[in-house]
Amino acid sequence: MISTRTATLKDLPILLEFEQALINFERPFDITLKDEKISYYDIKAMILSDEVEVIVAVDEGNVVGSGYARIQLAKPYLKHQNLGYLGFMYVENSHRGKGINKLVIDALHTWVISKNTFEVRLDVYADNPGAIKAYEKAGFKKHLINMRRGLK
Repeated sequence: MISTRTATLKDLPILLEFEQALINFERPFDITLKDEKISYYDIKAMILSDEVEVIVAVDEGNVVGSGYARIQLAKPYLKHQNLGYLGFMYVENSHRGKGINKLVIDALHTWVISKNTFEVRLDVYADNPGAIKAYEKAGFKKHLINMRRGLK
C-alpha cells in the first residue's frame, strides 16, 4: 500500500536523485536550461523550513514519489494575502499511473489548508500534456499562460 509522509533529511539522497531525473525529463521542454548539471531546489533547506512541506510517497519502505508546497505572499492586488505553491512533483517510472501524484497533492493540500491559505498554484510546461492531465485530474484548472520569445 502506498502512503505519504513528511520528508526527512534521511530522504535527501533519493530526493536529490529525483530532482536530477525531473530536470532531465523537463530539458526537452525548455531549451534555456543550462546543459551542465543544475539544481532547481535547495531540498535540504526545504525539508528544514517551516514555510515549506516536502512530502514523499512510500511503497513498501521505498520512496517512490515527491512534491512540495511553499507558502508565499500573493500579489498585492489579489483579495487574499498568501497562497500555496506546489512543485517538485515526481513519481518513479515504475510507479506512474497508480495515483501517487494525487496522493502527494492531497497531502500537500491538507498542509496548505492548515496554513490558512486561499488557493494553491503550480507551473507546468505547456508541451507536457501528461502532467497537465494529471493536474487536471487533481482539480487544477488552467489559469494564466506564461509566454516567451527568444531574442537571439
